[in-house]
Amino acid sequence: MIDLDGRVVLVTGAGAGLGRAHALLLAKRGARVAVNDLSPDHAQSVVDEITEQGGRAMAAPASVADADDVQGMVDDIATQWGRIDGLVNNAGILRDKSFAKMPIEDFRLVMEVHVMGAVHCCRSVWPLMRDHGFGRIVMTTSSSGLYGNFGQSNYGAAKMALVGLMQTLSLEGARHDIRVNCIAPTAATQMLDGLLPQTELDHLRPEFVSPGVLHLLTPEAPNRTILCAGAGGFATANITLTEGSFVSTGPNAPEDLARLWPKVTDRSGESAPASGEAQGRQELAHAGYTRRA
Repeated sequence: MIDLDGRVVLVTGAGAGLGRAHALLLAKRGARVAVNDLSPDHAQSVVDEITEQGGRAMAAPASVADADDVQGMVDDIATQWGRIDGLVNNAGILRDKSFAKMPIEDFRLVMEVHVMGAVHCCRSVWPLMRDHGFGRIVMTTSSSGLYGNFGQSNYGAAKMALVGLMQTLSLEGARHDIRVNCIAPTAATQMLDGLLPQTELDHLRPEFVSPGVLHLLTPEAPNRTILCAGAGGFATANITLTEGSFVSTGPNAPEDLARLWPKVTDRSGESAPASGEAQGRQELAHAGYTRRA
């Protein structure tokens, strides 16, 4: 039985949908939950639900896109509960439109909320986690970022940026036992209204995603994982690198690359590198260079 008793978790965008479902489950499993939402009323409503069920929670209204707002919120949580052990970066918005028709303001706004919102929250909780020698951070990515989705260039770019943020923070936080992972949910929230038939939406209830978030907040959580979740099913996505091939450094390199394209793209021996440096090491090895000890 997973028990988060004694842990303090901040869930952003938790006034409804996925964030609310996460907050309710985390509180049920013993965590003290800081319920963030742009709307104080929505945040308090979820807090009331949690306390009525015997859990512990506090409202933490703030705009994650405002760094000062976020720092004030984190300071309030730390003052009341003394620590923050977990952060679920769930807050987000949609401004869907095909790329050619999308106002640049809509692109920028989505990036601000999803990417900079997560950055502000991570920066504010990081010193607390580092000083306690423990932290669990969950980024909310999406299949729109991992695989693309028509009309969501802004949302997809933001969601893939969160994967990149996770990749580096998971390396930098490891020595302090700060583990950073991603959840890629498929859930019947306002974002899917009118896009899927009701029979499918019934299988995609937000609370079916939340067990994945719970697992990523435990002491036994993995590090640097992209966990896909929906309808009670779970899978992991991976950014892999094929074995590739040395092609050429001469004037005919473009033609050589075209000729060797099947070998360059052969996925039979692909791997998930431990860091970005691995790509460069592989390319140097193909060129016959190895670093001396």
